Amino acid sequence: MNQTENDFQEWADKDIQGIDFDALESKLELDLEEQMDNLKDLELDHEKIGSPDSIGDTVMNVVWDQFVNQIGIVAGEDFIKENQGLTLDLRDEAHIQTTENFANGKIAKHNTKINYQKRYDDWQANFQHDKNGNVITHNTRTGKQEATLVTGARAPFDEGRPTGSVEKNTDMDHIVSAGEIIRDPAANAHLSKEEQIAFANSDVNLNEMDAGQNRSKGDLSMTDWLDNPNSKGQKPNEIFDISDEQDKKYREKDAAARAEYENQKKEGEKRSVEAGKQSQKEEAFRIGGKALRSVIMGLLASLIKDIIRKLIAWLRSTEKNLNTFIDSIKTAIKVFISNIKEKLLNAGNTLVTTIATAIFGPVIGMIKKAWIFLKQGYKSVKQAVLFLKDPANKNISFSVKMMEIGKIVITGLTASGSIVLSEVIEKGLMAIPVFAIEIPLIGSLASIIGIFMGALVSGLIGALALNLIDKLISKKLKKINEEQQRNNRNTILSQQGTLMKVKEEGVESTISSTIANMKERHREAADAIKHAAEHIMQNSKHADTEVSQSTEIAEEKSENDSSLNQLFSDINDIK
Repeated sequence: MNQTENDFQEWADKDIQGIDFDALESKLELDLEEQMDNLKDLELDHEKIGSPDSIGDTVMNVVWDQFVNQIGIVAGEDFIKENQGLTLDLRDEAHIQTTENFANGKIAKHNTKINYQKRYDDWQANFQHDKNGNVITHNTRTGKQEATLVTGARAPFDEGRPTGSVEKNTDMDHIVSAGEIIRDPAANAHLSKEEQIAFANSDVNLNEMDAGQNRSKGDLSMTDWLDNPNSKGQKPNEIFDISDEQDKKYREKDAAARAEYENQKKEGEKRSVEAGKQSQKEEAFRIGGKALRSVIMGLLASLIKDIIRKLIAWLRSTEKNLNTFIDSIKTAIKVFISNIKEKLLNAGNTLVTTIATAIFGPVIGMIKKAWIFLKQGYKSVKQAVLFLKDPANKNISFSVKMMEIGKIVITGLTASGSIVLSEVIEKGLMAIPVFAIEIPLIGSLASIIGIFMGALVSGLIGALALNLIDKLISKKLKKINEEQQRNNRNTILSQQGTLMKVKEEGVESTISSTIANMKERHREAADAIKHAAEHIMQNSKHADTEVSQSTEIAEEKSENDSSLNQLFSDINDIK
């Protein structure tokens, strides 16, 4: 007996006059409606028992996660390909080449305007190296150490250089020597070889001098050559009898040439900074374009997913025509728009995948797949725990609980297995050239086939395993469900009977109340008439004493007495 029936029985035991039949009837109707809803839910649950839809939805969600993940990975890999095979790096040192970094072999490889790696390789090719790759050095007259040049390193500077006079026995000297320019990291970092040679052979850097003096000077600067004695302790002034005026002229020319040399290196350094900033900006635009593309593709994929779901529902429906088809598409678009926040969140995930792949390379794809794998495992464990904690499952037998948990675990393993299997299939197909063909925006053919084939095979295996468990528990669950439906129907019938009794009692209560009211009004009328009759009797007696002698009055009195007797008889009948 439910609470409503208990309430009815409690009220039935009381005086019927104290029952609010309208309130009781309303409560019974609400309870009856609730029981009907419960019955519908039980009927729906009965249809779902043994249904493979749950595993299909789970596997499809995982496949879709992989597909959207693939969009981000492909966008990141495309960026790397367009970025000269380099991962994303917007730091200044990756684009702006400094002299210090160049000297230490740290190259701004991301700079797409100037090939600093080639400049560095060409620069290092001028020096002799030992077996360990270290530059061989030697001591100069001034006690400094400088790199030893390979044979022919100066040749490009000597080609086309003006010559001195044979008659005067003079040479055309480089004031800033070719050797100094070749060894200078600033000149080689910020000036092209052509620019270096152009300066070396310019008027400001050429000085016609005695051939002996030129050979004595070598790669030394004019100041170092004039101020430092040779191994015999003799200075050039003593050896070549250089006058003070000539000495001053040499020094002035050296100062002018070096000023121009420094100016050209500074201009070259400015160009390096400008080129680096431009390269930095272009790389930012490249990753921005790829990221935007991946976001749009991610949103488009979500829309397609919603449309596919509605199309599947349309194909299952009994009414398949153009109007219902268009309505299904419209509904899918409305669902997409209504869930735009969630869609943007998924698109943001795709954006992160794109940028992460651009920074760390394709390895991020494996990390993301591992994350999907772990997330699905965690979800399965969480579902199993929630199933055990659910009070509705408290009375289910232990064996059925274990089998239900097994279904949850198998569903999770199936989804996770599709990730592993798709990876295996993809690697196997990549060995076949035709499957290695890249499809714009979504990756290689092997990758796409691997994702869907892995999901298909894993889904079939999972469905078979799930159906084996379902066969063991579906009968028990259906019996339990059918018993619950029977109990629910019995409760509904009982409540319907109770509701009818309440309505009948309500009608009878109304009739009894009406009759009682009528009797009460009749009693009140009889009392009023009796009171009037008694008043008449008193008046009659008073009149009788005054007109006892009158014959006519006596006759009238007789008639009044007869009428009064009849009136009393009628009053008794009313009572």
